[in-house]
Amino acid sequence: MTNWVYACDCSDVDEEDLIGWDYNGQTYAIYHIRSGFFCTDGLCTHEAQLLEMGLVIGDTIECPLHQGRFNIISGKVISPPPCVDLNTYPTKVENGKVYVKV
Repeated sequence: MTNWVYACDCSDVDEEDLIGWDYNGQTYAIYHIRSGFFCTDGLCTHEAQLLEMGLVIGDTIECPLHQGRFNIISGKVISPPPCVDLNTYPTKVENGKVYVKV
């Protein structure tokens, strides 16, 4: 069963930035980029580094450990060392709050 879950207020995430969010034993990353709010797994698929410490560049997240890059919208690997894509999760904004479908 999937549910929309409150993750954060829109004001909690600056544009071109992200925050980590833990829910039900899983770590997620909530991004605010020019085209909106997005959510992916919160750990790099290469060595489980927290992506919240990474750098958002446009619609790309760069892992802080080995500088692997992923597309925030699709979760696809853009540059190695990761070779496994991130899972992505639908988001919606209502009344200044970000919800994630988990």
